[in-house]
Amino acid sequence: MLKVQPRIESSKAMGWLSPVIAIILTLIVSSLMFIWLGVSPVKAFEVFILQPFGDSYNLGELMVKATPLMLCAIGLALCYRANIWNIGAEGQLLVGALASSAVAVNVPDDAGAASLVLVLVTGIIAGMLWAGIPTLLNRRFNTNIILTTIMLNYIGLYLLLWAVHGPLTDPDGFGFPESKMFPDGVLLPTLVDSGRASISIVIAIIIALLTGFILYKTLPGFKLRVFGEDESAARYAGFSSGKIVWSVMLFSGALAGFAGASEVTGPIGQLIPSVSPGYGYAAIIVAYLGRLNPVGIIISSFFMGALYMGSDLAQIELGLPTAVTGLFQGTLLFFLLACDFLIYYEIVPKRPRKTSINEGTSNPSGEVK
Repeated sequence: MLKVQPRIESSKAMGWLSPVIAIILTLIVSSLMFIWLGVSPVKAFEVFILQPFGDSYNLGELMVKATPLMLCAIGLALCYRANIWNIGAEGQLLVGALASSAVAVNVPDDAGAASLVLVLVTGIIAGMLWAGIPTLLNRRFNTNIILTTIMLNYIGLYLLLWAVHGPLTDPDGFGFPESKMFPDGVLLPTLVDSGRASISIVIAIIIALLTGFILYKTLPGFKLRVFGEDESAARYAGFSSGKIVWSVMLFSGALAGFAGASEVTGPIGQLIPSVSPGYGYAAIIVAYLGRLNPVGIIISSFFMGALYMGSDLAQIELGLPTAVTGLFQGTLLFFLLACDFLIYYEIVPKRPRKTSINEGTSNPSGEVK
């Protein structure tokens, strides 16, 4: 018989090596999958991992994929640091995209930088408000944040679908579920003329670095980390649990809302049903792959972005289904959680319980049973 018990001391080095081990194990399992599909693993990994970094155009597309992942993962990382299990980045992203699009389609064609700022701020506020709903329910009625954020993801999705099939449908779009193209004045500037990558990737990296500084070098960051490690100790020290929960949830919602707004004002240029192929869910993996460290998330978001882009390339060059990306993500998350589990816990054999002679009970005649 075996039992699980916490380790007396966990290895910090293994904590950082855990993502590397998880990636290696994922590649091994994926190799078997590719062989089963009749595809050379070497060719598949070249398409999935190397080609996204192959030339300037692919690198620009990689930045497009990495930006929303990075923004959502930074906010989620702070939530998870505080032991607040926000699963709602996807819904917050979608609502941010929807709200900013509702403003963008109504600005004049000669709109300037002020209109762009208004569109982006609208998306940020919408994401914050959407994150505020489960936070309010949790603080007022002690509801489960995991359940409420997941349910709000679906509500956000169907709100977006209603909008692109209804009030935001392009009247000249031949019935396709999409909004009209946004005016040039509310589109984010691109990094290079020949690509789609916008300055949102630069903003995302700056936000990640600033968040890392706040988390590790300031008093609010210290309070958040203490609260996540031991809530009772944080309360004993006088830290307000309500302020911490509200702060991280609204910050996470703001970043996810900005991610949605930057998608529709950046590479897409309009609101479409597939504005997010699951960025909010994949950001959970990105956050843990980056060890809940904003600087590590910069690297992990590019890795996950390469998988998204590699999926598109594999569909074209190898004839593989796009579902392969989901298999990659699921396998990676499984091994990442398994590695983390073994870092902080150990499986040991149960020792047989020794029965003492004094444990017997005696009857009135004095005989021990």
